[in-house]
Amino acid sequence: MRIAAGLIFAGVVSLCATGTAWSQTPAPKGAAAPQAAAPVAVPAPARAAAPAAAKMPCANPNALGIARVVEIDTTGGPGFGFEHFKQLDFLREKEVVLTFDDGPWPLNTPSVLKTLADECTTGIFFPIGKHATYYPEILKQVAAAGHTIGAHTWSHATLTNKKLTEDQRKEEIEKGFSAVKWALGAPPSPFFRFPALQHPPEMVTYLGTRNVAIFSCDLDSFDFKASKPQTVIDSVMKKLDKLGKGIVLMHDFQKHTAEALPDLLHKLKDAGYKVVQMKAKAPVQTIAQYDEEILKDAKLRQAILHVSARSRRPDRARPAFPRGPAELATAKADYPDEDSWRDRIGPFQSQGYIVEPGRCVIRGGVRTCRRAFRHRCCYRRT
Repeated sequence: MRIAAGLIFAGVVSLCATGTAWSQTPAPKGAAAPQAAAPVAVPAPARAAAPAAAKMPCANPNALGIARVVEIDTTGGPGFGFEHFKQLDFLREKEVVLTFDDGPWPLNTPSVLKTLADECTTGIFFPIGKHATYYPEILKQVAAAGHTIGAHTWSHATLTNKKLTEDQRKEEIEKGFSAVKWALGAPPSPFFRFPALQHPPEMVTYLGTRNVAIFSCDLDSFDFKASKPQTVIDSVMKKLDKLGKGIVLMHDFQKHTAEALPDLLHKLKDAGYKVVQMKAKAPVQTIAQYDEEILKDAKLRQAILHVSARSRRPDRARPAFPRGPAELATAKADYPDEDSWRDRIGPFQSQGYIVEPGRCVIRGGVRTCRRAFRHRCCYRRT
């Protein structure tokens, strides 16, 4: 999508005013593990960024590793990724930035983390706010591994939807950052990616005022359309061979991506590609109003997703669905449509619940969730 030229010009001017858009730190020769970026003379942030565990030396002598670290000054909201932003280009030939959207998610995100750790390399993660509140412990693992974390809205709403007001679009952005901050216990990087890469010009302008960098991509893996892991590998390598470098868009939410990643990283190394790590100079400054909303949502979710005392296996206790008119009314009020209700039951799927086509009925051996949307039913076996 074409964006306002004036905003990009303003962003570049702002970046130039600081001296440079980024600082570069090459990884020491012979070391595959990531190194800290060079110190930059900027004011200390009010709060520290999400903590990362100290990195151990890489145990894999043939690892893909990290070629260098690029530190980004996000003043003015610079844009990255030639799909939409062509003003800033810091990648050299045969360099890539790995990015992962839509997490955190059970099984798939931990699998991606393990593969990256085995290759002593890194990526940028753009989690959905709701998913961050579902699985904060997984997102903490992402931070502990030293990866950069941004945000990808609160509910993955397409912000070009004309039914959304400007305030609702801003809420999607800000609640996304606040949710990630709640999950991590510290603010993430001021890096943002629009769902479906749809950039409303007014929201691009808004992010500029918030000093949040916008990430598009140079090549999209389209892994969400893939029917098997090999399709993901072929898509990425074919596009990289054509472009020679780029920011790669993938999804740690997708099973095929997690399965494809080990072979994909091996192919990148064999083809001579190198990974660049991107970091922000300072963490995002979230807005107190949205921090408070996330805290209230989290408390409400804990009240609804209480552990069933009737679980036959205490070591595998499961949350119960809403019971009674009051709880059900609260759920309906918070999640009024099909898409948001599907997000609502996301945590249940990972804990033994089933969502499939069919009618919601109560039968022997099956307990329904008492809430059906188009031709779907969610229940669990007792």
